[in-house]
Amino acid sequence: MQPTVLVTGATSGFGYHTAVKCAERGMKVIATIRNPEKLDVFKQSQLTDEVLENITVWKLDVTDESSLQHFSNLVGKMERIDVLVNNAGFALGGFLEQVPIEDYRRQFETNVFGVIRVTKAVLPKMRSQGYGKILNVSSISGLIGFPGLSAYVSSKHALEGLSESLRFELKPFGIDVALIEPGSYETNIWSSGLELPPAVYHPDSPYYQYTKGLWKALNRETHEDPRKVALLLRQLAEKNTLKKLRYPIGPGVRMNILLKRCLPWSFLEKTVLNKILYKKERDK
Repeated sequence: MQPTVLVTGATSGFGYHTAVKCAERGMKVIATIRNPEKLDVFKQSQLTDEVLENITVWKLDVTDESSLQHFSNLVGKMERIDVLVNNAGFALGGFLEQVPIEDYRRQFETNVFGVIRVTKAVLPKMRSQGYGKILNVSSISGLIGFPGLSAYVSSKHALEGLSESLRFELKPFGIDVALIEPGSYETNIWSSGLELPPAVYHPDSPYYQYTKGLWKALNRETHEDPRKVALLLRQLAEKNTLKKLRYPIGPGVRMNILLKRCLPWSFLEKTVLNKILYKKERDK
């Protein structure tokens, strides 16, 4: 029997492509979308009728209580849910001194508490059926910090710890939890989806030069095709069990993780700061 897969944040990027790839394999897909103006995103794509028949779109804002209650009611009526892909999220940029605490809360409301709320809604169904997989889309930023992204980085670090504990809690019930940790991919979280406070661009800001170097460094990175991550998610959805907790993916990701574990912090610090702050001087 083909599994039923629920994907949050399916408007674009990893969520959209995961929904499509699972539907192409005949899986029953529930794709949740926050923005009501984008509920027809799959119908507007050049997908076959056979694929479209396998995708059901639900409106869901993972930070809104009424939306979550409606979502929970719909989940309760489902015959089964085999796989949950917690993908909904956004990235907030800016230096800690300049980012309002309210924005930090917004970042965690979506990237952490949103995951918790959706997972809590789905768990009773998975426990009753004695089987399930929860795939939490994290990031290399959940393992390695980076300046100017502390809100996003800390939310993904929190997701990593949450997922570790959740895997221990749910394994006895036949439910697997896994983390997918992408590097740089071509998704709107790093373009139109990246939020920046106005103070970042002000020439009088003490972080102004730092910021320019930071965004240049980010823009120099090669962004891979997000469909590669979606393919990994589909493959994990098809497995009977997930033996590993973490699935890093992307050029250089495993090497960067290994270097952080093996090298002194002072070396890593110097490398990152040289890349961002001192490149201009070296180029003269």
